[in-house]
Amino acid sequence: MIKKILAWFIAIIALTTVMAVALFFYVTSPASDEQSESVYELHIPKGMSIKETALELQDNGIIKSWTFFYYAARFSFFDRTKPFNLKSGVYTVKSSMSLKELYILLQTGVAANIKLSVPEGLTITKTAFELEKAHVCDALSFIQACNDIELLEKYAEEEEYSIPKGKNLEGFLFPDTYFFTEGMSVESVVARFLDNFFDKVSEIEELKDLSPEEFYDVLILASIIEREYRVPEEAPLIASVFKNRIKSNIGLYSCATIEYIITEIQGLPHPDRITYEDLKIDNPYNTYKWAGLPPGPISNPGLVSIKAASRPAETDYYYFVLTDPVKGRHTFSKSFDQHIKAENMYTKKNPEKK
Repeated sequence: MIKKILAWFIAIIALTTVMAVALFFYVTSPASDEQSESVYELHIPKGMSIKETALELQDNGIIKSWTFFYYAARFSFFDRTKPFNLKSGVYTVKSSMSLKELYILLQTGVAANIKLSVPEGLTITKTAFELEKAHVCDALSFIQACNDIELLEKYAEEEEYSIPKGKNLEGFLFPDTYFFTEGMSVESVVARFLDNFFDKVSEIEELKDLSPEEFYDVLILASIIEREYRVPEEAPLIASVFKNRIKSNIGLYSCATIEYIITEIQGLPHPDRITYEDLKIDNPYNTYKWAGLPPGPISNPGLVSIKAASRPAETDYYYFVLTDPVKGRHTFSKSFDQHIKAENMYTKKNPEKK
């Protein structure tokens, strides 16, 4: 009888051992093979717990068991010589990685690059929220850094093209594809934009001999052109219209400046359309009310707009109106009567646009 009990006992232990070993190999093996692997960008901010990390890995199909990963980390299962140390950062993890590989990776603190494409025409505020959404930095901190006059003046001293005193970074955040890392200082993020901006504008010959004030005027004009043109070849023509109006002391009449007042200065939602009441807003950025350039840029322009502003086409155009929304083309006119005629021709063909 005792021999039978002992035999059963040994059999149960053996079965349990086999099951435990099988379970161990199951939970520590990759969740998938390389052919069907899932790739996930894991963001671990400071203060994130091991349990939260393990749950996120399981929820995104990277590991099979959050529980096993949690206890493996808590009790330093894969390396008994030192405690598990989860480090903040951005990690590219794959379901084809074993639990041990993940265990080692998440302690390295080697963060993956965050790729962010910043489009032309965004403002400081909109750029800040793109950075925050991508986990690069806090939006408010970035906005504050872009308005830190001392920081900008200190940076400008080292550049060939100075930033006029008392100005913020609107217009200097060059639109491009950037590679950041989570946890970068806001100052480093700002410097990345500025370095790229000054590197790009150094290619434009017409800008090299300008004073800081003249350079800034070109940037203001470029920021308005950026919000007006649709096809690149028309940017110099739009620049010529604005240049001609400035020479004649006529308002630029740019709806983009009204949108800037409403969304960036007044902090209101983007309007569906600009009304006649909007054109009466008493603000120096209102180019319907005041002649000449507004006090500062209304967006962050790309090279097409900056080049157009630095070397406008030679024309006698004073007006332009969008007449082919599909292709993004405008009709340019020398006189107000021609302008109205072009506008009427468009509304006649498109009565719903009245």
